Amino acid sequence: MAKKTVDRGIFTLKERTYITPHYIRITLEGKDTQKFNRTTIGANNKIFLAPEGCDQVYLPEFDAEKGQWVPMDEAIRPSVRTYTHRGINLETNELYVDFVAHGDEGPASKWAIQAPIGAQLGVAMGTEASELYPAAARYILVGDATAIPVLGAILEDLPAGVQVKGFIEIETEEDIQDLETKAQADIEWIINPTPGQHTLLAEKALTYIEEQGEMESKFAYVAAEFSNVKLLRNFLRKEKNWTKEELYAYSYWKFGKAENVSEADRRAEKASLD
Repeated sequence: MAKKTVDRGIFTLKERTYITPHYIRITLEGKDTQKFNRTTIGANNKIFLAPEGCDQVYLPEFDAEKGQWVPMDEAIRPSVRTYTHRGINLETNELYVDFVAHGDEGPASKWAIQAPIGAQLGVAMGTEASELYPAAARYILVGDATAIPVLGAILEDLPAGVQVKGFIEIETEEDIQDLETKAQADIEWIINPTPGQHTLLAEKALTYIEEQGEMESKFAYVAAEFSNVKLLRNFLRKEKNWTKEELYAYSYWKFGKAENVSEADRRAEKASLD
């Protein structure tokens, strides 16, 4: 298998748009946009955020001879977070990244809410097209607010004629979005003012799948908090005997832990049944 080609660049904040009270679309601009003309909308990216007191983003460098990243001074070392490539405009050199606004608890949300126009953001992602989902007749999409960017991208790309059932957990009714699609889609919005706690997301999806009985030509995309993803993966793979080709499931976050702290747990959970 060919090695994935990844490129990166420095962009500046051009505009922020509140699509809902807790959902911000960030418009970035920069000449490095052209590097990502083939990147699939909805693919993962990495963003690099300058630390407090530093106005410039310094991207880490890899020492190929030593096979390791070059150490960086803490004063300039960026925070790195995983987000979604939500769109691109090659004519205006714009990239779009959507953020869940949950206050200033984490560096990414704080940046999305507070960064001044012109602030820098580093972005790295694959430069070639990739597959978000296989061909199927029926799709089940399950996610919380953090997954809306990729679920929205999938819905926009799905062809007419396929059936989609979606379950999306959000904080308030005001956070419901009109997600465009040509598919026959039924999206159920689940209100939970305490993300990561008291969730019904997995339970509702599980109940729906049970009610459908045997399904042929199916695919489920699950992206949410750790506990929801673990429950649904175990249910679909162990109890329903879905193949790994019929399911993509990955926890985007773990309640009570920062992304960089929870990453090992989330990767291990995914690998357990892959």
